[in-house]
Amino acid sequence: MSGQIMISVITPSFNQEVFIRRTIMSVVDQQVDFPVEYIIIDGGSTDKTLGILEQYSGRLRWISEKDSGQSDALNKGISLATGEIIGWLNSDDLYLPGALQKVKNYFDANPGCQWAYGKCRIVDEQDSEIRRWLTNYKNFFLKYFNYNALLLENFISQPAVFFKKSAFEDAGLLALNLPYALDYDLWIRLAKKTKPGYIDDYLACFRVHQEAKSRLYSKKQFREQYNIHKKYDKRVILLVLHRINMIRTIAGYWTIEQINYYKKKWKKTGGQI
Repeated sequence: MSGQIMISVITPSFNQEVFIRRTIMSVVDQQVDFPVEYIIIDGGSTDKTLGILEQYSGRLRWISEKDSGQSDALNKGISLATGEIIGWLNSDDLYLPGALQKVKNYFDANPGCQWAYGKCRIVDEQDSEIRRWLTNYKNFFLKYFNYNALLLENFISQPAVFFKKSAFEDAGLLALNLPYALDYDLWIRLAKKTKPGYIDDYLACFRVHQEAKSRLYSKKQFREQYNIHKKYDKRVILLVLHRINMIRTIAGYWTIEQINYYKKKWKKTGGQI
């Protein structure tokens, strides 16, 4: 295989038997011309996850033990990684075909880049794309990155982010006390040091499902993001704008949930609500 860069992909996992096989396959089936290291850190799953992991033992490295949550698992996995570039893929998300080769090519062409992101689709439980309007909205900000815009809202989709291990070590470990917005906290710390690179292609899929944290705890996530912003930047006008954005976004998600609820009820009752 040509090239010196190796990518290490870290997947934190806990009781994700429904999705984790698809996540694994999206990594191990990547067609690349360089070595890929895949590490799964499981928090002691009690469902069928460990049986699935065992089936792929020859193609990835995995550990299963109790931990202190997602941040702890990721910190542990990144510390074990031997690759120069780190990818973080949750156990219900997916890489798109060719993603890792595109990432490697980008870092080859931009050796000074410390972290980079691409575009990310949003999919449902059956891998069908949803919320294209939201993807298009995020894509605009991705293309024209601005630090102040990042302070106002998290438009960076975590599965499509890759960073040098040295940049992560310089920025500091993922915070254990931020269960909902740990990625946003890391993006701000990385962005304070260096501007991210932009890979103008779709690299990953973020999954929305009934048990996803982003769905169950969206209000807590947005409030946590606001507090993170306040921690790193106290400019009043930006904090006010962030709060307005937060209220608008929470209201928007609530409206979507209501529309989906009544659509399902309409179908179930044959047009009677």
